[in-house]
Amino acid sequence: MSQPQEFEKVLSGSATNVAHFEEKRSFLHRLQHFLHSNPAMVPLIVLVALIVFFGLARGERFFSAYTLTLIMQQVAVVGILAAAQTLVVLTAGIDLSIGVIMVFAFVIMGNAVVSYGLWAIIALALGFIVAGACGLLNGFLVARVKLPPFIVTLGTWNIIMAIVLIYSANETMREADLTAATPWLHIFGMSFKLGGAVVTLGVVAMIALYFVLWYMLNYTAFGRHIYAVGDDPDAAQLAGIQTSKVLIATYTLAGLIAGLAAWVSIGRNGSISPSTVVTDFNLQAITAAVIGGISLFGGRGSILGTLFGALIVGVMSMGLNMMNADPQWKVLLTGVLIIAAVSVDQWIRKVSG
Repeated sequence: MSQPQEFEKVLSGSATNVAHFEEKRSFLHRLQHFLHSNPAMVPLIVLVALIVFFGLARGERFFSAYTLTLIMQQVAVVGILAAAQTLVVLTAGIDLSIGVIMVFAFVIMGNAVVSYGLWAIIALALGFIVAGACGLLNGFLVARVKLPPFIVTLGTWNIIMAIVLIYSANETMREADLTAATPWLHIFGMSFKLGGAVVTLGVVAMIALYFVLWYMLNYTAFGRHIYAVGDDPDAAQLAGIQTSKVLIATYTLAGLIAGLAAWVSIGRNGSISPSTVVTDFNLQAITAAVIGGISLFGGRGSILGTLFGALIVGVMSMGLNMMNADPQWKVLLTGVLIIAAVSVDQWIRKVSG
């Protein structure tokens, strides 16, 4: 073994400990990191707070199993659309056409059985195909033609809305006519009792969808790619992710989920009315996603947060109705929640910045 050189001898008595700095974190700093790691916690806290507030204000009337399950039934359609919107927003995009795609799908389903006498399974397949094709078109224009998602979906929103009204002649299909043709379109309106609660199959479908999407986003390569593309598309591409294919697949999947929302909507409402194409389903879905903590900048958020966001709007609406409050209070509070949610998201994102 060689002897140490002269200049190395001066280090023989030096300390060998690695420098260590203890960072004293404030409560707010620790809270910021906790919320960054658990993005669904903020909407969950708000949801629990609202339930407690209206429960104390209305007592057993609000806390009854019937009321709580009624809220679930009321948010089922918007909740499913919000799940589709969440996938798109996670890629740093937005889909303003998701609501009209749903209406287009259930108009196709209804006409297929009533006007054309097709089997229910063919009618449902046609509805899903049309919804998926609309999503595919959005994805192609965003990923391949490189158009901004807002402009693309704003355009397809108007195009699809016009097609629906022209194709259907704005004629409502009655529940009796649909039932006479086939009972399958109303299957998600069927219910069963669970204790004192009345649960519809539409609610079951919504919960099952969220479970599947939660698993996909957290435990599959495609789910992680969605987050990666939304967080930094250039870095994702350098990592070998085919960003265009991910975007096209995401928009197409969102369209197919809108097809499921169409089927659930028929079960929920009974009849099929093309005039609902002007209903603000798009804004309701975006509202649920934003209140649920999904970052509009992409790449951050939990699908469970979207479910909590949809329930927040439902609980607030039901609670205010029970208190005989002016309906405009719901609009006002929803706006406050949207601004608060975006502000909290900006604060939480500073952790990664």
